[in-house]
Amino acid sequence: MINTNLGIKVEGFVKIYDPETQEILVQKKNQIHYENMSQALAYGLANQSQNFVYEMHFGNGGTSIDPTGVISYLPPNTVQQNSQLYNDTYFKIVNDTSLLNTDPTRNKITVLHTIGTTYTDILVSCLLDYGEPSGQAAFDNSQNLSESYVFDELGLKGYATNGVAGAGPLLTHVIFHPVQKSLNRLIQIDYTVRISALSSGA
Repeated sequence: MINTNLGIKVEGFVKIYDPETQEILVQKKNQIHYENMSQALAYGLANQSQNFVYEMHFGNGGTSIDPTGVISYLPPNTVQQNSQLYNDTYFKIVNDTSLLNTDPTRNKITVLHTIGTTYTDILVSCLLDYGEPSGQAAFDNSQNLSESYVFDELGLKGYATNGVAGAGPLLTHVIFHPVQKSLNRLIQIDYTVRISALSSGA
């Protein structure tokens, strides 16, 4: 008798860039919150409307810079079930099925699969337009890297069962060097979550 065990591997890839100049600001892998992600996958398979990817959160508490300019990076928060960004300063609804998503053509989720492969990608697209967030600096030349919209951490959150904005579970978290969002620039985030099915026969 052959027993087949199915394993699931989840990976995340983040690309942050200026869509006008194509300058890449950040490109790296992220960390997955495996406990919260396992619940999200299970609720999805059970067709229960909770924990699905709903918001992209931005923060500025992931790094510190010493007087010589050396950047120290904190570890991603992916252990406790109630994990949060270190300092959440802004978020956008990126699920394009939500009526609260104000720009679903540019802030959306796309499922990508190539027939014959054992993985499927969830591409989460988010655009920070010129005028957002409200209160940002006019130019991207700030010397104060602790400003609210000098981002150095990013995460995807699921939909909260109580419907409260921002209260859903943290599904992914990535820490990176500070990137300032200002009035003079657009910032595009392409956040890919790859789900692979791994089988082994015994």
